[in-house]
Amino acid sequence: MQQESLIEYGSRRVIITITAIFCALLEIVDTTIVNVALNDMRGNMGATLSEIGWVITAYAIGNVIIVPMTSWLSQQFGRRNYFAASIIIFTAASFLCGQSTSMWELIIFRFIQGLGGGALLVTSQTIITESYPPEKRGIAQAIYGLGVIIGPTLGPPLGGFITDNYSWPYIFYINIPIGVIATLLTLQFVRSPKYAEKKAINEIDFLGIILLAVTVSSLQYVLERGQEDDWFNDPIITLLAVTSALGLFFFIWRELTYKNPIVELRVLKNGNLRVGTVLSFILGFGLYGSTFIIPLYTQSTLGWTATQSGLLMIPAALTTAFMMPIIGKLLEKGVPQQYLVASGMLLFFIYSLWGYYIITPSDTGADAFFWMLIVRGIGMGLLFIPITTLALSSLKGQQIGQGAAFTGMMRQLGGSFGVALITTFISRQNEVHRNVLVEKLDTNNPDVMNHVGGMAHSFASKPGMDPGKALGAAYKALDYSITKQAAVMSYMDAFLYLGIMFLICIPFVLMVKAKKAAKLDPSAMH
Repeated sequence: MQQESLIEYGSRRVIITITAIFCALLEIVDTTIVNVALNDMRGNMGATLSEIGWVITAYAIGNVIIVPMTSWLSQQFGRRNYFAASIIIFTAASFLCGQSTSMWELIIFRFIQGLGGGALLVTSQTIITESYPPEKRGIAQAIYGLGVIIGPTLGPPLGGFITDNYSWPYIFYINIPIGVIATLLTLQFVRSPKYAEKKAINEIDFLGIILLAVTVSSLQYVLERGQEDDWFNDPIITLLAVTSALGLFFFIWRELTYKNPIVELRVLKNGNLRVGTVLSFILGFGLYGSTFIIPLYTQSTLGWTATQSGLLMIPAALTTAFMMPIIGKLLEKGVPQQYLVASGMLLFFIYSLWGYYIITPSDTGADAFFWMLIVRGIGMGLLFIPITTLALSSLKGQQIGQGAAFTGMMRQLGGSFGVALITTFISRQNEVHRNVLVEKLDTNNPDVMNHVGGMAHSFASKPGMDPGKALGAAYKALDYSITKQAAVMSYMDAFLYLGIMFLICIPFVLMVKAKKAAKLDPSAMH
């Protein structure tokens, strides 16, 4: 095996890079593009709110099951074949999602789409990384990072535009031409590293596969559905939480004792990868959590459309895109990754604190978000590439693919934890703030009664409103005002605590002593 055999040059490298980025984008855009079409799907299929949530949950479960297995599957089938097969599965499932006539058909095809898509993310990363020589790896991660950071942002405005102007099946159909082109380019240009001999069928870790699938799918279900189903008051959530914990214990035991494990946990002996894995989880928490809070606030409190909320996020995504090559160059010049990550976390804290101060119940305009989101965009650029390069910097050969799978899975799980915890936190804080506000409304307080009387008088002046109805309308308006104020205070708390979480992490990041990056061996990466 020649060490440099998989490095590409010239137009061939450009084509491989573009193919891999499009595949990563396809996968990530599809995690968020459906969010804005759920109401249309629900009406079209006659589904309940609980059932329609499974369209997102099924895709996420498929994703999380397959990501840790990509390294092993690449060895079994050859990376090029596995990557092309994943694109075909993803594209075919996209077509079947658009053709679905029942809720359960759509959920099953979304799960299959998630299985195809999960492989695209990690394999795209290793294909891009290995196509560049070691001294250009920072730029390679910057290029890959474009897809990962911009993807979640592009989904909502694109989904909103398609749903408003066409119909929801087209959010799946747009994947088909890109998938067909990406498959043809993969088969023509992508090369597979030489692997050791394939494992015989009786050596395959089937028990490990089953334990992994049970563990991560149970955990993903708990995170996605916990808040809606009232967490551990629901017997299914409790059962699956216990299943996930036991599954994780037996999975770790199996992988550390079996000769040919499905996931090579021993690679976590590498200190840089351990740190990178933890930081990837925090990055996922912040990336998906903050992408989740702002559209939720602008749509539910300010009454914006999905398209307006999505468009708000685009300048920040473009800022991150602009930052990517700059960060790549800084890494090439030897700026320590820890300093860049710490700077990104500080900027993320500033962004969160800014959000805490500017949001209001009714009159926070789009211009108020602009610079705050630009700060977030710069912060995300400073976090993503240094974390990824730190994690993979001292790995060699097949370890790089295994490391990429760990960081990819932890980023995904961090996002799921982030959305689940933020949803629960906002819901609980909402109740707390509402109770506090209601307690302050003393009916013996002349100011309160004057306010209610003024509103009742205003309603009474409308035709067909007698004094009794006007007073009822005044109390309803007051209740609506309290509900809105409590919601805004809950969003403020979410911003503040998210920022504090990143601030607390900064000293720990600065204490990390990264090992000197080894010259990455591009052979056998996957």
